[in-house]
Amino acid sequence: MAENGRVIVVEDDSDFCDSMVEYLKLSGLEAVGVESALEFYKNISGQHYDIVVLDIGLPDQNGIVLAEYIRNNTRMRIIMLTAQSSLESKINAYRAGADLYLVKPVDFSELSASIFSILGRLGNDQQQEKEVVKKTESSETRETKWTLLRSGQSLFAPEGEEISLTAKEYDLIECLARTPGDVVVRQGLLDALDYENNEYGNRALDALVHRLRMKNRNLGCRIPMKTSHGTGYCFSAPIIIK
Repeated sequence: MAENGRVIVVEDDSDFCDSMVEYLKLSGLEAVGVESALEFYKNISGQHYDIVVLDIGLPDQNGIVLAEYIRNNTRMRIIMLTAQSSLESKINAYRAGADLYLVKPVDFSELSASIFSILGRLGNDQQQEKEVVKKTESSETRETKWTLLRSGQSLFAPEGEEISLTAKEYDLIECLARTPGDVVVRQGLLDALDYENNEYGNRALDALVHRLRMKNRNLGCRIPMKTSHGTGYCFSAPIIIK
C-alpha cells in the first residue's frame, strides 16, 4: 500500500470525475480518474491501487459486474458511488464485493474520510498478517521457507518478502502447496481453477504460471514453481499454509 494511499476513480461524468480526483489529491491521496471500464482495465494492468471509487452506470459495463471482477482478481477495496439509491441496488453492490455504498450527491470530504478509514484498516490488516508470519517462522523448523496466508491471500518468501496474490493466483499456489515437491497434473490444476481442458483453458493456466514467476523478480524473490513438461507443475520448495 502506498504511504498516502492510491485511488482510482471510475466515473463517466468527466467534470465530476475531474473534481473528485482534484479534491482527493488535495487531501493527500494519489488519485487518477478514468471514464469507462475499458480505461480501468488498461490502467490497472500496469499500476497498483488500494481503493477504487466506482460508479454503477458506466457506458461500457455495469459497475456491479466490474466490482465482481475487482473482488475476484485484485486486492483493491471498493467504494460504490452512484445515483442509484434503491435497496436492491445496494444489496447487489455489497454482494458483488463493495466495502461501502455512497449515494450521489456526496460531499467530497465524506468520501475522503471514508477512503482514509478504509486505508487505516488495510494498514492494520497488513501489519497483523506480517506478525502472524513472523510467529509462524519462529515456531517452525528452519526447513520451512515459504508461507501461504489464507487471510489476505498473500505469499511470504523466506526473507519475509510479501507477494500479493489475486484470487486465481492464490488458488493455484494453494493447490501446489498441498503437496510441495510433488507434481500436480494439469487436469487437477484446471479443475481447481475452474478452467476447461481445452486450448483456452490450458493457455490461461500457462499465462497464470508465467505471471506468478514474473512477480517480484526485480527483488530477487522468484516463486519456486517448476514445470514438468507434458505433466503439470510443482512448488519446489518447502511451504506451509496458514
